Amino acid sequence: MRIAFTGPESTGKSTLAAWTAEHFGAEIVTEYARTYLSEKKTPYALSDLQIIAKSQQALWDEKRNEKLVFYDTEFLVLKIWAQERFNEVPEIIQAGWLQQKIDHYFLCFPDTKWEFDELRENPNDRERLYQIYKAALIEENYSFTELRGTWLEKQNAIQSKVEQLMKKV
Repeated sequence: MRIAFTGPESTGKSTLAAWTAEHFGAEIVTEYARTYLSEKKTPYALSDLQIIAKSQQALWDEKRNEKLVFYDTEFLVLKIWAQERFNEVPEIIQAGWLQQKIDHYFLCFPDTKWEFDELRENPNDRERLYQIYKAALIEENYSFTELRGTWLEKQNAIQSKVEQLMKKV
């Protein structure tokens, strides 16, 4: 089973993915973009997003035989990032979005305080971006749960949904 956390920046995706993986004793695939951009130390270009996409895919492929895997990010994040920043989505990212095999998404609503870090770019339009994520998931008819509220409410929603999904396997 493949479960991904998606949504605008600074909405708790990494924290919730890590908590969920630990809670269920499962594997997690972290976001490669953070590692790549932290090491790059110079402004990034569209070509960097293509490198990130290839490397992120390789990390996912390493876990393909695991029973339960949680993804801290996925191709929808890269797709929206490319579209917003460069007004263009490279084929590798578009194809990755349409071909990735995610069983369920947790869409993180921006009801957490935006926290500065040198890699974040969108403190003022997270709700607009959230609507873009939601529309894309609906358009492709993907199974998803919106996460809103306190951390405890989000954790309870995640636990309930994952348990429900695991019963179907």
